[in-house]
Amino acid sequence: MNSQPKRSQKTLILLLVVFIVPVALAKLVLSFDLYQGGATNKGALLDSNLSYQSLNMDNPTPHLWQIVYLLPEQCDQQCADRLYVLNQSYIALGRERKRVKPIILVQPNSDKNALSQLNIEFNTAEVNNQFASLLQQDQVIIVDPLGSLIMQYDPVDGREANIAQGKAIIADLRKMLKLSRVG
Repeated sequence: MNSQPKRSQKTLILLLVVFIVPVALAKLVLSFDLYQGGATNKGALLDSNLSYQSLNMDNPTPHLWQIVYLLPEQCDQQCADRLYVLNQSYIALGRERKRVKPIILVQPNSDKNALSQLNIEFNTAEVNNQFASLLQQDQVIIVDPLGSLIMQYDPVDGREANIAQGKAIIADLRKMLKLSRVG
């Protein structure tokens, strides 16, 4: 008679161990940040509150995705490489190109001669000081059709690094365009 309750206790303990221990281990791993979640984006995600509206600037091309770049005061070789890769990334989008516009943001002191020297037709827009202070030198930002700043790509040195970053921009943009229902 005593063997039956012991057997059911063993079964109960075994069931508890099988179901509770994995949950407890998972909780510990997550609470101590031992798990690094997989992210497939190549750029850095921006704060969801950043938008043209919150930065007091008009959206230069509403209802389209945008690749935004702030033209510096002096466009050196790195800047020229960045503009070239920006244009090539736009062309590489293929049929999705009609949903995206590269926008060069200019300030009164920006080197606008660099755009004419490259023989590339870019859309330009005047940028306000609030938006310009957000951007670093040679930084590229992806903006969604609603005007929210989504992702940033920090500056890199060298033509090969710029080309690699252009491929990263294309990969991220294609994912966003595939998942997007707007623009």
